[in-house]
Amino acid sequence: MHTSEVTYIGALHTTSKHIASGNVYETDAPIDNNGKGQAFSPTDLMCTSLANCLLTVMGIAANTHAYNMDGASAKVTKIMAQNPRRVAEILVEVTMPKNDFDDKAKAILEHTARTCPVSKSLHPDLIQTITFIW
Repeated sequence: MHTSEVTYIGALHTTSKHIASGNVYETDAPIDNNGKGQAFSPTDLMCTSLANCLLTVMGIAANTHAYNMDGASAKVTKIMAQNPRRVAEILVEVTMPKNDFDDKAKAILEHTARTCPVSKSLHPDLIQTITFIW
């Protein structure tokens, strides 16, 4: 079974449907690449996927170790390069809830974040700067 279906709907927009859930989202080209910036761009999604993934696997680790990280959040910044046009760096700032995580918990969660599947799937030349605010 396919994971998703993507349709070009014109004007540099696509729609994507997740087969299993039926959820749909739209993309637009970014303003600096002929788009209107009316939705996530494909490279925005790639960068945001890193944050989605690291928070998800941190949640799995938190559940395993009985840590409460409800309310954790991440801010994502995409830095583009030219020639070729590509994402050069992804900055992710993770803010953790004030739950008095000890050093062991912090080490487990940070290691888990830095080794998430999306992180390991990105090209090694792409700089991933992940910081944590405890």
